[in-house]
Amino acid sequence: MEAPHSPLFSRALSALLTAVAETPDEDFALPSGCAGWLVRDLVCHLVIDAQDVLITLATPAETEPTADADSYWRLLVEAPTGDAPLDALVPRLAAAYGDPALLRAHLDDVGSAAGRAARLADPAARVGTQEMVLTVEDFLSSYVLEWTLHHLDLVAHRPTAPGPAAEPLSAARAALERLAGAAFPATLTDADALTVATGRRPPTEAERETLGDLAARLPLVLS
Repeated sequence: MEAPHSPLFSRALSALLTAVAETPDEDFALPSGCAGWLVRDLVCHLVIDAQDVLITLATPAETEPTADADSYWRLLVEAPTGDAPLDALVPRLAAAYGDPALLRAHLDDVGSAAGRAARLADPAARVGTQEMVLTVEDFLSSYVLEWTLHHLDLVAHRPTAPGPAAEPLSAARAALERLAGAAFPATLTDADALTVATGRRPPTEAERETLGDLAARLPLVLS
């Protein structure tokens, strides 16, 4: 039986893995929604994300939680420059795969394993990551935002590719609104709210007017 905490995490991850699996080789050289990263760089980052899920689920903690699904995320004042060692490594590592099929297969292996580990994990158990302690349920819930944003990044310049499902989009929007301490205008779709709020694209003039005072606080830079 699937653990009660995992369906939304699993749905977001499964849709993302399927979208990568269906990405044609030639599209790996297209830009992604992450500034400065090609699609292949983004997919390489997703391998690292999936590894993080596996490592965290295998890192039990005995102390009380110090963070939840929302406070797992930090809001930065400025966007990273890409000079951090891991950020700079990703494009070089992605290029080293050469054949997109190898990168696609590696993500399928570790991503599928991360999904299985999530389904088997006790939602009430505590795990440690990045000097934080969270319940498994909160850790996996935090990743719904990660998977959904990166699914949008994957298809940002590929208009015919399928995007995230409605439920993960809605949950990711709600999480970002809690982090912002404000609701985004109802006239913005979930996808537009996520991409505009995180600076993945600038708001249109009409969107800026709709956002009102909130526009001055954007983008929200997550870390």
